[in-house]
Amino acid sequence: MPPAQLAIIGAGPRGVGVLERLSANAPELLGDARLVVHLVDPFPPGPGRIWRYEQSPLLRMNSMTEDVTMFTDETVQIDGPIGPGPSLFEWVERLRAGEVDHVLAEDLREELNSLASTDFPTRRLQSAYLGWVYRKVLTDLPRGIEVVEHHTRATHIEGDVVWLADGGSIAADIVVLTVGHLDAEPDPAEQGLADEAAGHGLAYYPAGYTADVDYAAVPPGEHVLVRGFGLAFVDLMLLLTEGRGGRFTELPGGGLHYEPSGREPVLHVGSRRGVPYHAKPGYRLQGEPLQLPKFFTPEAIAEIPGELDFRADLWPLIAKELAWGYYSELFTGHPGRVSLSFAEFAAQYADFAWDSAEMRALIERAVPGEDDRLDLDRLDRPLTGKRFDTAEAFGKHLREYIEADLARRANREYSADLGAFMAMLSVYGRLPGLVATGRLDPRSQVSDLDGWFHGFFSYYASGPPPRRLEELLALEQAGVVSFLGAEMRVTLEDGRYVGSSVSFPGEVEASTLIEARLPAASLSRASDGLLRQLRETGQLAEEVVQGLPSGRIHTRVADGRVVRPDGTPQHRWFSLGPHTSARSAGAFTRPRTNSVSFRQNDAVAREILRTIKPLLRSPCPE
Repeated sequence: MPPAQLAIIGAGPRGVGVLERLSANAPELLGDARLVVHLVDPFPPGPGRIWRYEQSPLLRMNSMTEDVTMFTDETVQIDGPIGPGPSLFEWVERLRAGEVDHVLAEDLREELNSLASTDFPTRRLQSAYLGWVYRKVLTDLPRGIEVVEHHTRATHIEGDVVWLADGGSIAADIVVLTVGHLDAEPDPAEQGLADEAAGHGLAYYPAGYTADVDYAAVPPGEHVLVRGFGLAFVDLMLLLTEGRGGRFTELPGGGLHYEPSGREPVLHVGSRRGVPYHAKPGYRLQGEPLQLPKFFTPEAIAEIPGELDFRADLWPLIAKELAWGYYSELFTGHPGRVSLSFAEFAAQYADFAWDSAEMRALIERAVPGEDDRLDLDRLDRPLTGKRFDTAEAFGKHLREYIEADLARRANREYSADLGAFMAMLSVYGRLPGLVATGRLDPRSQVSDLDGWFHGFFSYYASGPPPRRLEELLALEQAGVVSFLGAEMRVTLEDGRYVGSSVSFPGEVEASTLIEARLPAASLSRASDGLLRQLRETGQLAEEVVQGLPSGRIHTRVADGRVVRPDGTPQHRWFSLGPHTSARSAGAFTRPRTNSVSFRQNDAVAREILRTIKPLLRSPCPE
């Protein structure tokens, strides 16, 4: 019989992850049948667009080398076989020892030789790792599976035929969309601002992946308003400063000094919070292994009757879990800073409701130092209630805030922060399963889970390497960056952008506005031609939760099948990624964490293989 034809559209890390799971499960589920897998992506398989080698060498990952893997291990709870392989750091060590057959680009050799497990590697080195992973997957393919690469884009799908930008086509029995983050056109408010700005000759850069945006037209010395203080801003900051010839040098007493090239603009940055994302911790846990999950468990959630409201029902459990991680590390790693034994504290902590008078009294009694107590409200909105008389006074306050954050992230005496960080990762990994139960109130799901909590997670647990905040301080001292504050507002007045905030009086005028963030998920505004065609022809639908569009590709969470606008599943179409109904993380997996992404990849790969077998015997039209 002729082989089945499978098209995977998007050959980045997720697409290759699905390919690896297809390969691992094929001996059990495919048998003697044959399968041709078509990888469709104009960028190299493995790295894909986001992790391609051809981007600035200044850009780094926001994960440590030891915290990245593409391979399953014994902690991953899946039905398919485990396919072990090296983490990024283990791969680096093997490469240095000559145990890996891989030709590394010469400009990565110095980084390879000096890289430590707790360093933050360049995206170019990660690209090399992902390319090697893909080649290993090809080498390990079982007999009966063939991979064909199509270095082009898919433009549209008609029936079973996937049409390609190079004029070719694929007659596909199965289609898998692993398209990653959804690029989107500006929303109506942004488009209105852009149109009005264009009428005044002003420059507007909408939300997008920073490495893909050409900022060459931003003039040297230009005052630029930047809306967004997260990872996209960090990349932008580097590209417009060091990327234009500036230079950072180490100061004798610590910290950095920035030598401008004269080609930098002046960046006035603000956001809702008004502060940058927290730096990643630079240490390991000092105490006993964390017992997670402890309070945010399926059993605890099952005890809550009826529909779940995220803020009222789930946040108390989540907050208690975060604090449990924090205080577990504080008590076991730094017992000299607490006045109760951990056993005594843990027993009482378990009995009290989150933020109750009894719990607050327990924490005050057991943790004498106020700086050692976890305050989640202050963490979330550190500038709430603070207003300064001048921009200079606010700038001084924010410098001190960033310096304090760097000090905590560098000093293992504050490793309790890492305990909360690990608890946050544990919580976040359990949310897709919770959504799959269908118990979460739809409006709360969109506004609280997808909105507020995702933002809080990113701000607290997905921040930049510490050096990036050191560079930010140096740039502020050099007059290249200024801090605009919280609840940033941008208006158009007299042909100019005007930026202001609630943090201090006064305004900043500019002729350029940059949205430093990824666009929110929005299938209805997707800029990708294929996704737009599939939505317009009724083959793909945006997830709608009680009348509220979530922006995500509507999929059946249990098996990844694409759902049509009428609510019926596409039997032979699947989609995986952060912007689907399954809501998996967009970050790489940490080793030994029973990754949700790995579990989803395995489940969908097995469903694909089960779907293929009857198609080979008796093809059925969609």
